[in-house]
Amino acid sequence: MQMKKSAKKIQLTLNVNDEQREVYISPNKTLLEVLRDDLELSGAKEGCGEGACGSCTALMDGKPVRSCLTLALEAEGAGVTTVEGLAKGERLDPLQEAFVEHGSVQCGFCSPGMLMSAKGLLLDNPHPDENEIRRAISGNVCRCTGYTKIVEAISAASEKQETKK
Repeated sequence: MQMKKSAKKIQLTLNVNDEQREVYISPNKTLLEVLRDDLELSGAKEGCGEGACGSCTALMDGKPVRSCLTLALEAEGAGVTTVEGLAKGERLDPLQEAFVEHGSVQCGFCSPGMLMSAKGLLLDNPHPDENEIRRAISGNVCRCTGYTKIVEAISAASEKQETKK
């Protein structure tokens, strides 16, 4: 009879949505798995598991990452933001408000990843033009819209932002 070796669990400390969290994980666990399974943050979706659809997008130190392709261990010491971290209490982030106001949400499956890609853009470039917006969300697949309302919402949110100096 052969005994199976159990994978050694590793303690991982993450800063997710401005809250320090500790989890014990297998070394091969993805950030998406930790977010959804261990931290019960279900906003990021697994649409393809290959990084092609963008529905799992989260921010790591303000930059969009495909959490289905990112090992959780890579997030040690980084600030991770999920769609759940955009709103402050009951107050939606201006980007979320713009998505609602412009009718950018249809089925909603792509919305968390789309919002996180847009947020990453606006953190890097507070006032992007339409081409920059389209480039930033080009890795996010939406099967319901023609992207026009999403682009309009991101543009409207950028106009409401104060330029940081």
